[in-house]
Amino acid sequence: MKLRTKMLKPFRKVPVLNAANVLLVENEEQLQSRLADIIVQNEKDVNITVRLARKLPLPVENQDSRPRIDLVVFIVNLMSERSVQSAEQSVRYLDSGFFLGKVCFLVTGARCLSVSSTRLLTVRKMAASLHCPLLFAEDQTSEGVIAAAVRLLGILKVAAGLVPFATGLSLNSLTHCMMPSDLEQQLDSPT
Repeated sequence: MKLRTKMLKPFRKVPVLNAANVLLVENEEQLQSRLADIIVQNEKDVNITVRLARKLPLPVENQDSRPRIDLVVFIVNLMSERSVQSAEQSVRYLDSGFFLGKVCFLVTGARCLSVSSTRLLTVRKMAASLHCPLLFAEDQTSEGVIAAAVRLLGILKVAAGLVPFATGLSLNSLTHCMMPSDLEQQLDSPT
């Protein structure tokens, strides 16, 4: 029963006019604050609030004062097994309503040759099974971080209902991660 009180629910609070709230979840806190700063700086017409968390669940004692969360972004560093595991565990604390266009995964470290392909396949499978967008970011350059922030800002505006004639669910259907059947079989078969 305690799990239910810790579950983050998307429609628990009424949206605020011309405002959007994003929750960046990153176990290692390497990219969160840089993304948060750029997201807030790049938007002038909408009041953007960025919340940071290392993992879910969020503390229950702050639940009443917490603003409505329009988008949850899981930042996964492929160079860290713990980052992948943290995302897998944190997803369990989201109400199923979040998976209607209010969750995405942002992956870093995919270009590194030493990264385990199993981690990438695990994240792809997780995103595909939850029908969520999977974005890749170059976090080693300021241009890469800016590009990732701009993409997240676009998704946030749609998820918050600030883009006319667009919904998070329609955006989700256009951008969600799909697993080709040969990759699914690769993950399911023991190596």
